[in-house]
Amino acid sequence: MAKIEALAQAMSAASHSAAYRAGLRDQQTSDDVRAFVQRRVASFALLISAVFALFFTWRLSAVLLAPAEQEATAYLFFQAAAITTTLSVWLLLRSRPRSLAFLRGTETVGFALGSLCLTAMVFYIPYSARPDIIVVQAFTLYIIGRAIYVPSSARQTLVIGLLISILVVPTAFVLGRRGQGSLEAGVQSAVVAGLWWATAIIVATSASRVIYGLRAQVRDARRLGQYTLHEKLGSGGMGEVYRASHAMLRRPTAIKLLPPDRLGEESVARFEREVQLTALLSHPNTVRVFDYGRTPDRVFYYAMEFLDGASLAQLVSLFGPLPPGRVIHLLEQCAGALAEAHGVGLIHRDIKPANILVIEQGGQPDVTKVVDFGLVKTVTGGKVTGEAHTPVPVTEAESVAGTPQYMAPEAISSPDQIDARADLYALGAVGYFLLTGEDVFPDGSVLEVCGHHLHTEPEPPSARLGKPLPADLERLLLDCLAKDPAGRPPSARALRAALLECADAGAWREEDARSWWRDHGRALRSRAPLRGDVGAATTIAVDLERRAP
Repeated sequence: MAKIEALAQAMSAASHSAAYRAGLRDQQTSDDVRAFVQRRVASFALLISAVFALFFTWRLSAVLLAPAEQEATAYLFFQAAAITTTLSVWLLLRSRPRSLAFLRGTETVGFALGSLCLTAMVFYIPYSARPDIIVVQAFTLYIIGRAIYVPSSARQTLVIGLLISILVVPTAFVLGRRGQGSLEAGVQSAVVAGLWWATAIIVATSASRVIYGLRAQVRDARRLGQYTLHEKLGSGGMGEVYRASHAMLRRPTAIKLLPPDRLGEESVARFEREVQLTALLSHPNTVRVFDYGRTPDRVFYYAMEFLDGASLAQLVSLFGPLPPGRVIHLLEQCAGALAEAHGVGLIHRDIKPANILVIEQGGQPDVTKVVDFGLVKTVTGGKVTGEAHTPVPVTEAESVAGTPQYMAPEAISSPDQIDARADLYALGAVGYFLLTGEDVFPDGSVLEVCGHHLHTEPEPPSARLGKPLPADLERLLLDCLAKDPAGRPPSARALRAALLECADAGAWREEDARSWWRDHGRALRSRAPLRGDVGAATTIAVDLERRAP
């Protein structure tokens, strides 16, 4: 017990150490650092190869146009060896991920061999061309280019420069003495080379200090509390989403930023309250919210689980309309997620294919996740009231927010009186899109689309698709699209039950899903770099008080 307490005290002390926290952050982002360094080293190797190849082509042309001498042939041999060495570094690092130790070792060995080839090569250059100056210039280009391309601290660059000086100064001495035939000439050549090389080291070291420091500043600027932002995943009407990592946890995370200038202070405060409510949702088909906070410059953000998949919009865009059995499988999961949200008094208000992701999770294929509760509204002040549909004010009376192609008629005509059945209308429109590959009302301006939702009966999905569809599923989707909320299923839970009672429920089996993801999962992920809004289905906000007459 005493040993355990001592260990706990040591860990507690370490956890408050700035160096320890920095080490954890570095460990958390080690994969990103390794990938970045690998790309830079590979690019630098390719650049050096191109420079060697340029001079090789020039010398080869000279040899072909004039009688080749033994010295010229040897020069070309060492230059070709240098090109082969640096190209090998590029080939080893350009494709699959390598460990940090591997790529550092590859860079060291590759460029050490390249340096030896360069040093040997200059001994076959006539002294009239001043090979002692050429060798210094070549290594100067190398060390300054490396300081720019490869992320290194000033100390690392200084050490590399001092090691290269072991080649540069003696080589200049030997070339000077041999070329002019005197010890004094060799010493003078070595001194000039040493001064030049010292200047190169100072410039390269200063460049590394500045560039490395700027990268550290950018890294610190991309930190939000305990989170570090990486690449941007997507954006929508309510903010931008980034892949992120937590300083302590090895958990994939996505961060959504909500700048105050996009929402306004009142909206940010309201959204902060809604994120607290959304974080209470635990349904497996709802995106999980881990954390939220504000930066010192008042940018609101929240952290949620990172979903490595694609939206339903991207799924249909890549593979076309889905079979009825799969549509039922996807929709019933979404209905389950909405049932929980509605049960605690939350309306999503922006259900659409772009806000429903399909992923593999926990060994299960074709798992849906309802995301982007950016327009979520409370209908009961956060109090659990089952699934009552008493209309209550949920937003400003004179504003409309949502995606036109998926907005219920009452969300257009009476946005202050909508209830949870507006989400069911949108989910019915999602099902229509999955079956046909088209929106319910695909053509026209925003006003025309809204007009169709208010007054135009939707064309049956089978007529739009041009082939028969299961009558029960088609009827259920058209019920969801009823103009009058009373004509729709009474609740998300009732909709899910009706979906599971359709004849094609269960037709899309787990084996079918696994086979599909095995064949198409990689293509789906690689073609879906953004997790935000896709296509024309864009979230909008309209101030009705300022609309044209």
